[in-house]
Formats: sequence, structure tokens, C-alpha cells
Amino acid sequence: MAWPQVDSRVAPPISLDQRAADNLRFIRETMERSSVFTSLPGRGTIAIGATALGAAWIASRQGRPEAWLAVWLAEACVAISIAVFTTARKIGSVPTPTSLRPLRNFTFGVAPPFLAGAVLTFALCWEQATWALPGLWLLLYGCGIATGGAFSVRMVPLMGACFMVLGCVALFAPARWHDIILAAGFGGLHVLFGSIVTRRYGG
Repeated sequence: MAWPQVDSRVAPPISLDQRAADNLRFIRETMERSSVFTSLPGRGTIAIGATALGAAWIASRQGRPEAWLAVWLAEACVAISIAVFTTARKIGSVPTPTSLRPLRNFTFGVAPPFLAGAVLTFALCWEQATWALPGLWLLLYGCGIATGGAFSVRMVPLMGACFMVLGCVALFAPARWHDIILAAGFGGLHVLFGSIVTRRYGG
């Protein structure tokens, strides 16, 4: 009677310690990939939307393109300041600090479209083609949010897509609609999605 041969090539069993370490590493990496959105400030996003609504009203009352542009550039500076301050404050308020890699990935995702928007804004102003700026701003802002949202939850790319749709509308809409569309985008969408963030992920 022949005894069955044992295959010596079978890998040794994985120890419980190694398996636990692998599980913890997987959980940590998953949390890092999904923690970007919770680091974004819900109330700060609402505040950005509120200031944009005010800027749209002020800009609509300007008679010269230079004054109109100055209002929206000032609003951009205010929005950036609010975003930086409220994001840093929310991250600092977390009892257990998380890795900044997801936030860094989100920043690298939004940076190229935002930089392109700044350069094209200067170029269009140089050519006195300010009529194209609202569509350009909304389209590239939405593109940046959508690309940065690749490192976040599904809601972020959806927000970016909404901005891109409004940008396409603004490019072909009459000039008298531009401030209304900008208010709907930078004002309304920020307030809407900021409210969702606040409710689901905290302020």
C-alpha cells in the first residue's frame, strides 16, 4: 500500500500576527483613500457660497468690465482664504490625526485646472475677451473638483460635473445671464454641497 506523498512546495501557513498586520494595513490605506472628503469644511463651503452670492450681486451692478472683474477676483481671494482657514481648522479639530496624503492628492488634482484658469484669465483679459471668463471659471473649477474628487467619495466628482455643466451653459449664454449663472454655480452649488457635507461629515 503506497502512502500519499506530501508536497514539500506548499507554502507555510501565515501567522496570525502577519495576517493581523496585513488587515490593519489594508484598513489604514482604505481610510486614507476615503478621508479626503471628511477633511473638507462643510460650513466653510457654505460661507464661500454666501460670499459668492454677494459678489454676484455687486458685480451685476458694475458698469465697466474692469470693475466687474475686480469684484470677482476679490471674491476669489476671499474664497481661498476661507477654504484654507476652515480646512486647517477642521483637520486640527480631529481627535485622532489622519494622514495628509489624501488631502495632498486632492490638492494635486485640483491644482493644474486652477493654474490653467489663472493663466487663461490673464490671457483673455489681455485680449479684452472678458465675456468668456464666467464659462472658463466654472468649467475649469468643475474640472479641478472632478479630478481632485477621484481621491474622494462619489459626491465630489458629481459637484465638479455640475460646475462643468454650468460652465458650458455660460459659454453660450447671453452676457446678461453671466452673473446669474456665476451665482448659481459658485453660490448655489457651494451652499448645496456644503450643507450636505455638514450634515453627513460634520462642519
